[in-house]
Amino acid sequence: MNTAEIKQYLGELNDELRAINVKGEICLYGGAVMCVAFNARPLTKDIDAVFEPVRHIRGAAGRIAERHGLRKDWLNHAVKMFLAPHDKRMLYDMSHLKVFMPPPEYLLAMKVLAARANTMDRNDIEFLIGRLNLKNAEQVLEIVRHYYPHKQVKPATQTIIEELLGHEQ
Repeated sequence: MNTAEIKQYLGELNDELRAINVKGEICLYGGAVMCVAFNARPLTKDIDAVFEPVRHIRGAAGRIAERHGLRKDWLNHAVKMFLAPHDKRMLYDMSHLKVFMPPPEYLLAMKVLAARANTMDRNDIEFLIGRLNLKNAEQVLEIVRHYYPHKQVKPATQTIIEELLGHEQ
């Protein structure tokens, strides 16, 4: 889905919640943030997010999926198991839905740890490094350690970071 579709579906989610008089919150991660907050890429396959109240937002997302012929998991809650404590920033404040995002440093840490082949992860990492004006690989690794002190960066990802920035301190 593209940026306009993501914004449209979030607006429809707000409308669905308004129709049942429920207020909700959602925090976006991954490709959705890269699209709507940073305009860093044109598309994402789904919206990785955590949200409350889960039951009402899942029901609303199901109705939106039916209406638009979307996959049932277009609004994906699975990212929750990968989260570490972090701040969040308001992205959209609608009548019945507040949409948040994590800071770019946190997104970078998540992307570095995920770094899957045949995805947009490398491009996202490169964009976030530039956005954060990082100058060397150690700065990137320091951000990862800040949020995920007990996780190891895969050697292949470390190589990507060093290719993008070099190893100098």
